[in-house]
Amino acid sequence: MSSVSSASLGHPAPVSRHADTALLLIRLASAAAFLYHGSAILFGAFGGPGPRQFAAFMHWPPIIGYLVGVAQVFGGLAVLTGFLTRIGAACLVVVMLGAIFLVHLPHGFDISKGGYEYALTQLLIALALLICGAGKYSLAAVLPPGVRKL
Repeated sequence: MSSVSSASLGHPAPVSRHADTALLLIRLASAAAFLYHGSAILFGAFGGPGPRQFAAFMHWPPIIGYLVGVAQVFGGLAVLTGFLTRIGAACLVVVMLGAIFLVHLPHGFDISKGGYEYALTQLLIALALLICGAGKYSLAAVLPPGVRKL
């Protein structure tokens, strides 16, 4: 009986396979947004401001514009590929905390009024990835065993 899988007996597939698929879908959606916004800040792509204009608009030193852009692009790539996902997610947590407390909080929750609704969603996704990691469908397998959980 041990050679018969639970799926062949009509039982649902193991939860871990579903969780890995869900993590992949969450990673793809989140990474797309961070790569888009990070590229706009870091490279001026998609009509974005670039790092100096972004920092000037926020009344910050230019280095902050570069750091925010790098954190979003690196974090987005890490989340997308599953390569150093937890490090990338930690970068995104910092960016989203900044976005919430320095930009969106005064506008309330409603995203249509400039509120923190979407930033909070991305923060919670990044926290979930920080806790869970990338899951099975990632490039983490190419890393040495001691570094795979990063």
